[in-house]
Amino acid sequence: MRARIYKPARNAMQSGTARTVEWVLEFPKASPRTIDPLMGWTSSDDTQAQVRLRFPTREEAEAYAARAGIAYTLVTPNERKPNVRPRGYGENFAVERKGGWTH
Repeated sequence: MRARIYKPARNAMQSGTARTVEWVLEFPKASPRTIDPLMGWTSSDDTQAQVRLRFPTREEAEAYAARAGIAYTLVTPNERKPNVRPRGYGENFAVERKGGWTH
């Protein structure tokens, strides 16, 4: 079972880049989850699927996997360009604003 090292993508509901700067090492699910017939709880006997290790850099995550003898697959992220608009929403509240309010 190969672990996966990746940099998580941002949430679709956020415009910022919080929680996308660290690298994550996680294990795949070895067995499917089952539903308990009495209580209806979802359970699994695979405890490794619950482990998510976070590292500040890709090199540290790879070094940890090599030290621990963990086979891994590296998923490189698609870097996105920064979305900086020269006249964005924050310009409405700028101190050096010359014109009047339009709305």
